[in-house]
Amino acid sequence: MKRFKNILYVNEPTAEQESTIARAVLLAVNNQADLTIVDVIPTHALTEGIDLPPGGLTSSDLRAAVESDHRKAMESMVQPYSEHLEIRLEVLVGKTYLEAIRAVLKNGHDLLIKPAENPTWTNRLFGSDDLHLLRKCPCPVWLMKPPEKSKYSIILAAVDFDLFVSLPSEQALNREILELAASLTLSDFASLHIVHAWEALAEKTMLSRGGISPEGLTNYGEREHERHKNEFYRLAEELRGWIGKDAYGYLSPGFHLLKGPAKKEIAPLAAELRADLVVMGTVARTGISGLIIGNTAEAILDQLTCSVLAIKPPGFKTPVNFDE
Repeated sequence: MKRFKNILYVNEPTAEQESTIARAVLLAVNNQADLTIVDVIPTHALTEGIDLPPGGLTSSDLRAAVESDHRKAMESMVQPYSEHLEIRLEVLVGKTYLEAIRAVLKNGHDLLIKPAENPTWTNRLFGSDDLHLLRKCPCPVWLMKPPEKSKYSIILAAVDFDLFVSLPSEQALNREILELAASLTLSDFASLHIVHAWEALAEKTMLSRGGISPEGLTNYGEREHERHKNEFYRLAEELRGWIGKDAYGYLSPGFHLLKGPAKKEIAPLAAELRADLVVMGTVARTGISGLIIGNTAEAILDQLTCSVLAIKPPGFKTPVNFDE
């Protein structure tokens, strides 16, 4: 299934990029997609600590020289792939996440790929620019953990749903998560796993306040489990319809229905499975203005040590604009 047509790759000079660029090129070739690579130079890198002498280089000359050096470095980086794909190169100046999102808005990119920053001062895989992109970029964001595999072995798709209020945006987000995960799994001949973490509403409150027998509490938990299980497998049947029974039969996905908070259950499962990629949504289901990424998603991302493909629901509006 061809999913992407206009891919943006964001240069990350702090990471090893040979494997991530190779993966981006392969994805573009397989999808018959356009590929653009942008390198964003911080504004301060052009001016900080520089005192230009009279009659010498002007600031515009300096900027042109720095941009030329960055472009030459990118040309050298993509030269091995020039026979397979025509890659567009752009050098921008500003904050990485802002310029990347503006490029998405300007050029209609349908996927942003970036190597994870992997800052050395923390155990977290994702850095500041990564988190800004996860929160604010309107298209799917694929953060790759270098060195990236040319093909994945295990892909984990995390879905969520509300048994009391079924929102169209939530349904669409789950469909996007599952279809993308299935497409990548098929193209890589990988194994697909699908996870949903659930909790029995107010179970802890009932237990702390008393007034319900242990047997009654157990029965309540079992009923809630059954309800989540039925909805989980209904979603699986929908996936069969979306991708076709033959593709679904070939995938034969594994299902993981875990009791407990998603922020405590999903990352350990990804580690246990040795997942190469986690596909998940990053917008809180409440849709409150300004709540770009939910606390649960933030907590999960903080714990992951593998690549992530993060997806926003239809209708998501980025807070970034061209005048920011």
